[in-house]
Amino acid sequence: MVALAVRSAPFQPADRLSTIAVSEILAITAEAQARRRAGRPTIVLGAGEPDFDTPDNVKQAAIEAIRAGATKYTTLDGGPELKSAVQAKFARENGLDFGLDEITCGAGAKQILANAMAATLNPGDEVILPAPYWTSYADIVAINGGVVRSPVCDETSGFKLTPTRLDAAICERTRWLVLNSPSNPTGAAYSEPELMALAEVLARHPHVWVLSDDIYEHILYEGRFATMAQVAPDLRERTLTVNGVSKAYAMTGWRVGYGAGPSELIAAMAVVQSQSTSCPSSVSQAAAVEALEGPQDIVAERRERFRARRDAVVAALNAIPGLSCRTPDGAFYTFANCAGLMGRETPLGVRLSSDTDLCRHFLTAVDVAVVPGSCFGLGPYFRISYATSEAALQEACTRIADACEALK
Repeated sequence: MVALAVRSAPFQPADRLSTIAVSEILAITAEAQARRRAGRPTIVLGAGEPDFDTPDNVKQAAIEAIRAGATKYTTLDGGPELKSAVQAKFARENGLDFGLDEITCGAGAKQILANAMAATLNPGDEVILPAPYWTSYADIVAINGGVVRSPVCDETSGFKLTPTRLDAAICERTRWLVLNSPSNPTGAAYSEPELMALAEVLARHPHVWVLSDDIYEHILYEGRFATMAQVAPDLRERTLTVNGVSKAYAMTGWRVGYGAGPSELIAAMAVVQSQSTSCPSSVSQAAAVEALEGPQDIVAERRERFRARRDAVVAALNAIPGLSCRTPDGAFYTFANCAGLMGRETPLGVRLSSDTDLCRHFLTAVDVAVVPGSCFGLGPYFRISYATSEAALQEACTRIADACEALK
């Protein structure tokens, strides 16, 4: 046999990936975990993943599904059992009535978001993402040919979009407004009057749809949860309400999310899903049904654990000169203002010019991994995920204080 000298052309990624990379949060977490494997005492406060275990009744439901042979394909966007459980959840908790043809289920809430953008965006269509926003929103929009418009929502507005800023951001190419409440990364939550004020603006712009990401619904510390389709029924026919079991039930690895909206949109999203993943895992669907229909006491118990952690972290951060931190309304993140440390110098002679510099200092000097606010579209801040043990949080805050004190 004669070996042929074949020269392969270099790999060429698709143009759509030119401005997109792996999530910065995942990259920071991976680097921190590599340091830990190398023997460093690294504390990772990056990932948005509860440290609690999946409830036992939910795990048992999955085991029973496996033993019963429920391991085949289901309907591509969720079986009738799961859709019925989602339907009942929306009616019970949100006062929203949806037909089964208005509900979709996928491999996590992120897939629901991606399906919606893939099913609706044409090149150049705009999506309003109030900054700061979860990093993946922007990349999901970009990979589907959309353009992000990000009105800044700073501390003066409680990190929330105001009607004036919304109105100024809307143009003829605007397709979606994305609202995440309680929010990642700030924990800010919209009240019913605040949503009503935004709805009044949207009523004047009938071409703009609303994507309400409610994934942290059950981690709200004060007041009653509100979502756009419930508050503004007139917008129901152009609202997609997204949720899932990952955060409330500590089921991040089970990969089940769901959404509800107009049947035409749901059908279009099903086309997208049919050519990507098809149905979410049948076993995970059985677990999600039990999570939604089973006892809910554990959700409230864990919310109180999160509340205690929130209070401890906020107090610790506010005690550090140069930092300030608002008390979040919900979720399990703090978003600390570090403007008071900009311009200072590390012991190694590095002058801090951004929140990224400060977060790098925390990692290299005291082995604490946090995420720069600039990753979320607003600096100089940094995000801490307090979805970890009280002992780890206490130690991390002590180290952060030491790292800040060492700055010149």
